[in-house]
Amino acid sequence: MFWVLDQKKIGKFLKTLRNEKKLTQEHLAKQFNVSNRSVSRWETGTNLPDISLLVEIADFYDVDVREIIDGERKSEMMDKETREVAEKMATYAGNEKDRMLRGVQIAGIAGVIITMTALILQIPGYDVTDPDLRRSLAILLTFFAFVAMSIITLYVTGILKKISRHRKLVITIRVLTIVLLAAVTHVVLGGFLVVGMFTLSFYSAKVKVTNDISEYNIYIHSKEINTEYNMGKQPIFDIFPETIDVPAGEFQLTYYNPWDPQYIVYMTLDYGDAYDAEIARLEAIGVEDYEGIYTVTGEPEGYDIVAMDSDEYYGFVYAMIPEDKTDNTKITYCAIVFCNYFLDVDVHEYMKEEYLLPGFDASDDNPYRKDRMSN
Repeated sequence: MFWVLDQKKIGKFLKTLRNEKKLTQEHLAKQFNVSNRSVSRWETGTNLPDISLLVEIADFYDVDVREIIDGERKSEMMDKETREVAEKMATYAGNEKDRMLRGVQIAGIAGVIITMTALILQIPGYDVTDPDLRRSLAILLTFFAFVAMSIITLYVTGILKKISRHRKLVITIRVLTIVLLAAVTHVVLGGFLVVGMFTLSFYSAKVKVTNDISEYNIYIHSKEINTEYNMGKQPIFDIFPETIDVPAGEFQLTYYNPWDPQYIVYMTLDYGDAYDAEIARLEAIGVEDYEGIYTVTGEPEGYDIVAMDSDEYYGFVYAMIPEDKTDNTKITYCAIVFCNYFLDVDVHEYMKEEYLLPGFDASDDNPYRKDRMSN
């Protein structure tokens, strides 16, 4: 027959022994340096004391280890040899536990050092005004990992228990943790705030399309708009006339500003006798190289470009006239201005196809952007 350990019987016997000494579970827990819950679980049979504690418990209650294991008193005490074997077993189990605990302690200390180093390396140089969402999340997660590793390490090394007895030290640690949390929160929330503002701005922005020529200067040569769009070298409509003193055959301006302004404009003006003067002004500006940028292959069919301001990052502003038309007095001005190598709107929806540079592609996944971003 196989001998079966009766945990409930053992628990009931341990409870009887405690009651005989008129002790509470709390008193017993302090005696053996365990929690009240551990004592309760012993006495209900849910769990049993570690083998390393059996000899101590037996000595405390003045009973045999065998009696505890059997859950009842015996008429004869365990002989000296048996007791020695039990003590050696308890010592062996304790040594094994110490070795395992030592490994956990070393791993915990290493984890604290690594996470603290990672946190220190990530925070300096972080620009809250130009946040990186991935870096913000990395800093936040690293901080929580650092706190978790610190608590685990303090617990397994026994330092946490010692610290808990000193109220002033506990308060100091709490204050330092709050200060560190505040510093990390400042960095992370700053990043999330800017990203949140960008998201709100993006989704609340509306595409404005106007054919009202009276709004020309508001968008084309307004200092306010150009100041807002001050991001280094970009076309700022120098090709477009400062003022419109001649009839406009057509005008459409599309303005969209989810974060950075974007323009799609076309306009045809009839200069009459002033035509030669305007052509001279445009020819003085000249035609920058533009073929190949955003896969553009050349001029719109049936037109000659007389002025071009092109930029691989911001797009194109250009003026053109009908090809081989000697009595022409009309000039067409076009602009496709954006940034970050792509447009947020469909250019085909807002620019006449006959004015669009052939091959032009500034969609989100355009090949020109992929090439520049990969480099």
